[in-house]
Amino acid sequence: MILVTGATGTIGGEVLRLLTQRGAKLRAMTRDPDRIAGFDAVQGDFDDSTSLRAAIAGVDSVFLLTAPGERVPGHDLAMIDAARTGGVRKVVKLSAVGGGIGLPSDWHAPGEQALASSGLAWTVLRASSFASNALRWATAIRAGAPVPNMTGTGAQGVVDPRDVAEVAVEALLGDGHDGVAYTLTGPGLISVPDQVEQLAELLGLPIRTVDVPLEAVREQTLAAGFDASVAEVAVRGAQLVRDGGNAVVTDDVRQVLGRPARSFRTWAQDHLDAFGG
Repeated sequence: MILVTGATGTIGGEVLRLLTQRGAKLRAMTRDPDRIAGFDAVQGDFDDSTSLRAAIAGVDSVFLLTAPGERVPGHDLAMIDAARTGGVRKVVKLSAVGGGIGLPSDWHAPGEQALASSGLAWTVLRASSFASNALRWATAIRAGAPVPNMTGTGAQGVVDPRDVAEVAVEALLGDGHDGVAYTLTGPGLISVPDQVEQLAELLGLPIRTVDVPLEAVREQTLAAGFDASVAEVAVRGAQLVRDGGNAVVTDDVRQVLGRPARSFRTWAQDHLDAFGG
């Protein structure tokens, strides 16, 4: 039995789909089980240890995905503790690329450290920026408005979420990835202007970008309903990318899957309908 947390999200949902194709016995954890049809879905809350113990009952492996924010360390530690005391054998944790004070990877560091000393089998997936983040631009593109650019010409190893999910599935189903932390990126570095240029070519539309000042990044993040800790990380992360601090590309996707990582262009081609294509 494999428990998938974050089961209604982009990565968690894809992990569920892929594991189903592989014939795995699954359980999905979510705050609202009614949102997941066709699966053994249980209500779980990282702040409720009783619900976590119920969710992991009879479970062999856990895919651990916690929502971004300052509660990530507490949520990770709560699930790891429940897994360790509840007879779980393996945890595969979705983490974040990079390092530095006040960045997303710092939220994940306590969980990574706890896994390493837990006695459990574990794999950590340090993912770069997701190609699917481009979906935030869909409304602007459909309206013929410029795409907001928070990171200037800073380039990143943007990764297709499908690749992250496929690596997670391999780690959950086999033992060859135990005790390994993978940094998952796309095949090359790409900036927001580069991404927009590729979308424009594929859609056959003129699309431009408009730079967003860092203070506006904070304000927009807060306006979107995120708390102050997420807004601060958004600002620091944008600055890091602008300064070239996330210009990281690895071959870890190929190492695990035996094929090259998907490019942003491939992701965009497969999701053109979201942009009106």
